[in-house]
Amino acid sequence: MKRREFITLLGGAAAAWPVAARAQQQPAMPVIGFLNGQSAQAFAPVVASFRRGLNEAGYVEGQNVAIEYRWAEGRLDRLPPLAADLVRRQVAVIAATGGNNSALVAKTTTSTIPIVFTSSDNPVERGLVASINRPGGNVTGVSWFDAELGPKRLGLLHELVPNVTIVALLINPNNPESVRQPAELQEAVRVIGLQLVVLTATNAGDIEAAFMAMVQNRVGALLVGSDPFFWNRREQIIALAAQHAIPTIYADAGREVAGAGGLMIYGNSLADAYRRAGIYVGRVLKGEKPADLPVMQPTKFDLVINAKTAKTLGLKLPDNVLALADEVIE
Repeated sequence: MKRREFITLLGGAAAAWPVAARAQQQPAMPVIGFLNGQSAQAFAPVVASFRRGLNEAGYVEGQNVAIEYRWAEGRLDRLPPLAADLVRRQVAVIAATGGNNSALVAKTTTSTIPIVFTSSDNPVERGLVASINRPGGNVTGVSWFDAELGPKRLGLLHELVPNVTIVALLINPNNPESVRQPAELQEAVRVIGLQLVVLTATNAGDIEAAFMAMVQNRVGALLVGSDPFFWNRREQIIALAAQHAIPTIYADAGREVAGAGGLMIYGNSLADAYRRAGIYVGRVLKGEKPADLPVMQPTKFDLVINAKTAKTLGLKLPDNVLALADEVIE
């Protein structure tokens, strides 16, 4: 090799070395595994809230963090392979959302990757964490004990339709929390003097059948239980409630339900719950351990009323109910 060629080659290698070294020193972008039992389309509003929480924690998708989404599309049997795929990909943290089953499957699949869940059930009773304040293990998250809000929803519905004597409760029997929801309502039903009809649904056809049963049983009002499946099918339920003129109160609070025509919604804000989950995921990415992060619980519950739907149903909104509303959609 000629001397000039050797010097040129050496100089090029020296110039390239710092670039390669800097590339090796840059940490890889962390990846979040987002596991959800339902569909991307139905959960788009709360996924946006999750990203807002990440932003508050200093992470922006596509800039300094990546998110791998896995949707079970309402088929719970798909959750185990989806969770296993995220574990194989060695994601930095799993956000287990869209129902308690996602969190339970994720916990069964890995004991090392941090998990942040959203849950409407008691995470201690379900075996997700050791305690609310000291979760232990690799799991923490955001939880709201929704079944306990059933009597409050029944009271609000009774204020709106005081002459109704038969009320239905729609639950998903595949959700273990559903067992608690009728039991939580029994005392309130007895005190008010109502008859409670419990109906179940696990698919779109079941929802149709449930509304036919309501018509046959002359049900005058409906409570929709808290369940990700019902959130996923909210447009169908809202449409059927309007078709059969059944005043309905929904468990999962959010403007999406009232904005789509739902009469009344009372509960923890799903948007806020997912935002909080995003914040916790960000904190875990920064090095905090789930075992040391207390399970977050809601401090505020929202009542949203759609006045237009009430008018369509021929209902007059009582002043005392309006006074309690956080938002009234005209």
